Amino acid sequence: MKNLLFWTLRMARTLEPLTKKIFKGILVAELVGLFGAYFLFSKMHTSQDFRQTMSKKYPFILEVYYKSTEKSGMYGIRELDQKTWLNSKN
Repeated sequence: MKNLLFWTLRMARTLEPLTKKIFKGILVAELVGLFGAYFLFSKMHTSQDFRQTMSKKYPFILEVYYKSTEKSGMYGIRELDQKTWLNSKN
């Protein structure tokens, strides 16, 4: 019984560094994702050319951008983009 308790405590101590490393890795991945999403939103919000590129390569991401801006009360970005892109084709 004493050996089992000793072994359990020893395993707990050896798993602590691994658990901390995993937690730090998850935290870093979350922060990279957060800053990446902010950068992407900021770039789409300031550049109509970038939004046009996104509409060709990743239309689902552009749709999320449009919906998020509309939910925040900023309407007309989608319509302005479509009007500008239609005029540029003609």
